Amino acid sequence: MILDRITIDPAVCQGQPTIRGLRITVAFVLKQIAAGMTPAEILAAYPELESEDLTQAAAYAAWLATEQSRPLPAPQGR
Repeated sequence: MILDRITIDPAVCQGQPTIRGLRITVAFVLKQIAAGMTPAEILAAYPELESEDLTQAAAYAAWLATEQSRPLPAPQGR
């Protein structure tokens, strides 16, 4: 998986992952999708974005979801 459109720069948006260094965060794009906007609607509202930006934002979120660690349950009866 190549995420060459996702950038992290401490000087941009407080170091949050952004799209190609723009001041549009990955979280913002994901919130638009979660709110029910279609990719076409997002691209129309933010013409600086490209279709591949949305694809990589979703891929980045999927990667983060799989990398999350989960604590083991405490042993029962001890």
